[in-house]
Amino acid sequence: MSSWNHLRPRIPYVGYLRLYCSLGRNERRLSVITNPASTAIVEPLCHPLPPPNRNGEHRRAGPAEPPTIGPVLAQDDDDDDTPALCCPALPSARPPAIMAAMLEFRTQGYNPYAVKYSPYYDSRIAVATSANFGIVGNGRVFALGLTAQGVQVEKTFDTNDALYDLAWSEINENQLIVACGDGSLKLFDLAVNDFPVMNFHEHKRETFSVCWSPITKDSFLSSSWDGTVKIWSPTRTQSLRTLPIGNCTYSASFCPSNPALISAVSSDSHLRIFDLRTPSSAKYHLVSTIPVHAAGSSGPQPGVGLPGPPPAAAAAASPPSEVLTHDWNKYNSTVVATGGVDRIIRTFDIRSPAAGPLAVMQGHDYAVRRLAWSPHASDVLISASYDMTVRLWNDAGASAAAAAAPQQQRPPQGPSSAIPGAAGTRAGHQMGIMNRHTEFVTGVDWCLFGVGGWVASVGWDERVLLWDANMLMGHR
Repeated sequence: MSSWNHLRPRIPYVGYLRLYCSLGRNERRLSVITNPASTAIVEPLCHPLPPPNRNGEHRRAGPAEPPTIGPVLAQDDDDDDTPALCCPALPSARPPAIMAAMLEFRTQGYNPYAVKYSPYYDSRIAVATSANFGIVGNGRVFALGLTAQGVQVEKTFDTNDALYDLAWSEINENQLIVACGDGSLKLFDLAVNDFPVMNFHEHKRETFSVCWSPITKDSFLSSSWDGTVKIWSPTRTQSLRTLPIGNCTYSASFCPSNPALISAVSSDSHLRIFDLRTPSSAKYHLVSTIPVHAAGSSGPQPGVGLPGPPPAAAAAASPPSEVLTHDWNKYNSTVVATGGVDRIIRTFDIRSPAAGPLAVMQGHDYAVRRLAWSPHASDVLISASYDMTVRLWNDAGASAAAAAAPQQQRPPQGPSSAIPGAAGTRAGHQMGIMNRHTEFVTGVDWCLFGVGGWVASVGWDERVLLWDANMLMGHR
């Protein structure tokens, strides 16, 4: 086992046995189905069909179909007007809906780690990839265009080390920044061949995440396994500011509505909030530290005299483990979702660090590697996991807000009416699964444009899948 330790710095919590099974191309993939009842929803899916034409006929999409294919439908033999979902029928309650992939692109020889839609075009995405699963070797960033002929390569750039994340520039539609395994960040321009236009290198270990400020647009940040978050300007090679975390920092992000707020999650099981408006002498701008795996001081205590299954708060409290990803709610600037090694997705209100999670969502079989809130709905988020699935969730935020609305006219009844989350942790529910990946799913992102619902996902199976989640949202 000691000979495997060199893999640990490059792969966050994959499980050594699982990793070695996946590295062997001729080895049989280790199954992730641990519940026999789950086999009913992982059968091969039917081919996706576009919406019916005026005559009610479904015409199968050929290679020249445009990327605006409609929801996933299957042949429906009954006489009603309701389209059938692409999932097997079960005799009992309806299972979570399953989506089939619409468009596919292969990153031959490179294993993707992140995917991002362009903030300027709905027909352009970028993918950060690494050779040899990011353990050793170079990296490649793909700029892909969605055309009537399918997914086409617009540009590729090679790097000397693996790539783990990327972000599009908010000030130049042709530029993107990538996070490299050698601790550097490289700014590429699609109008310039081969080489980056800027190189930033201060991190001492792997740079694992990067995020461009969506408000000021003149800065970006990076987090690294060296335990720091750095803020940069695209016009200078030296960082503007360094925020110490002290532990391996997997993910950092700007608040989407307040450029002064920065969040980070790390291996010590904490979500940290920084406010750049505070003096740096005050804990380096640190204003809040939220223990992700704590139950909360005001929430219900799990398992105390309660018959039957424990409430959602029981899942809120668990032994500390690494937090691998997080994201800000696009409609509520005080809500952040986290996911990690313990397979549970939690949402928090940053105004009440000790109140515990607002909501808990369970269902993944392995670690949650990436999650993203929907830009089109306040209570919908999507997650990618090492269990080779992408899952769509509803955090029950809308129903909780509706239930609380009649009480807003009442006078405060005590601490629980003033502290978010104090009334207890609600249980979110899974809206559906996309299970067409055959390896770890490492990246997922929403398209900002259109009717809402288009999603891009990537995994170690060297595949980029683009699909429409609107059918899953129809089950809310």
